[in-house]
Amino acid sequence: MGLIERLSSPTGSERQEVIRLVQERATPLHSAQDLVPLMDRIGDSQYVLLGEASHGTSEYYVWRSRISRRLIEEKGFDFIAVEGDWPDCYTVNRYVKGYPDSGGSAKEVLQQYHRWPTWMWANQEIVQLAEWLRRHNDGLPEEEKVGFYGLDVYSLWDSLRSIMEYLGKTDQEALKTAAQAYRCFEPYAEDVQQYALATRFVSESCEEEVIRLLYDLLNKAQDYKEENREAYFNAEQNALVLKNAEHYYRTMIRGGSESWNIRDRHMVLTLERLMEHHGPESKGIVWEHNTHIGDARYTDMARAGMVNVGHLVREAHEGDGVVLVGFGSNRGTVIAGAEWGAQMERMIVPRGREGTWEDLMHQAGAENKLLLLKGEEDEELMRQTRGHRAIGVVYDPMYESYGNYVPTNLAQRYDAFLYIDESHALHPLHLEPLDDHEIPETFPTGM
Repeated sequence: MGLIERLSSPTGSERQEVIRLVQERATPLHSAQDLVPLMDRIGDSQYVLLGEASHGTSEYYVWRSRISRRLIEEKGFDFIAVEGDWPDCYTVNRYVKGYPDSGGSAKEVLQQYHRWPTWMWANQEIVQLAEWLRRHNDGLPEEEKVGFYGLDVYSLWDSLRSIMEYLGKTDQEALKTAAQAYRCFEPYAEDVQQYALATRFVSESCEEEVIRLLYDLLNKAQDYKEENREAYFNAEQNALVLKNAEHYYRTMIRGGSESWNIRDRHMVLTLERLMEHHGPESKGIVWEHNTHIGDARYTDMARAGMVNVGHLVREAHEGDGVVLVGFGSNRGTVIAGAEWGAQMERMIVPRGREGTWEDLMHQAGAENKLLLLKGEEDEELMRQTRGHRAIGVVYDPMYESYGNYVPTNLAQRYDAFLYIDESHALHPLHLEPLDDHEIPETFPTGM
């Protein structure tokens, strides 16, 4: 019997007791008004990390938008940082802040997302969020406008081009350093695997060039900031992405947990920089997959030597208030690809496996619900390790019985859990509508 089978097979009495606990403690989740218990739990926390069990589920985006709006309007949160590339997300940041020549609409801006998987951010749900942020920011002083940023490390070439564009306008001498870095990467034709393979078999790499470029930007920080603080921050962050992306791709080709840790540590570093950029009292919202925001110490990731964003932020900022919110659903549909780089598809998500958290939540009542968790003070049965579904950008429902479940101590992995009984596929901009499911009203009036 494998690990998941053992974890997913509580005795009949244990199953009934977990179901009873969920029924007693969960509250209905129908509208934004039902988020009051979560808002009370968040209190004055500075870090709120919102997860998702897949990258292609409409309800996860809608509910994260509803939570984010309340955090921004009621608790003064300063930005949303997502599991996306910095350069692409910065175009959204420019739009929601109303910068000159930032685009005529959120849909226009988001349709420019072309790196696979495009549907993660180029979707109708994010269009609604971006337009609301634009309306919220209109008329506010620059320092009070809420931003939208990307935390990820993948954008090696896009970040390099962005730096060169910035230096071409501000510092022709420093542009020469950027050009050296560009020439070093140029032979690989923007193919990260080709670059990574080359560095595996040959000792030479472009590490020195990207470090020199970052050093040049940091060395002239004060001069650049006097011209345009936000534009400099963007350039500096792109240089940091370039440095860490080069390291990530060289490491990835060797396999193991190190490349995962480089990526998540980069995302935490970016989050820290955003908090510093927005001032000592700043508050940040993070949108990422559960595998990033759910504390890795309470999954099988820890045994594999992996850390993640939720783990690292909790460790570093417990005194500042950190709330981790997980998401999950029992069944429905999802947008994903059959393999890496494949055409996006609408796929069926089968019912949660017997004995998993998704199954037990469904047995506790076939409705959406919010469950606040108590960490190490929670009941023992809520702290037992059971399977918890995780769907990535690559998915095959036929193989669900053999994977897609992360062994999870729910009560300590998250501080709260939003359960959707039947979820629906996201609405990608680059795909014709696939069914009649309409996007739930993300920002209803009088919320």
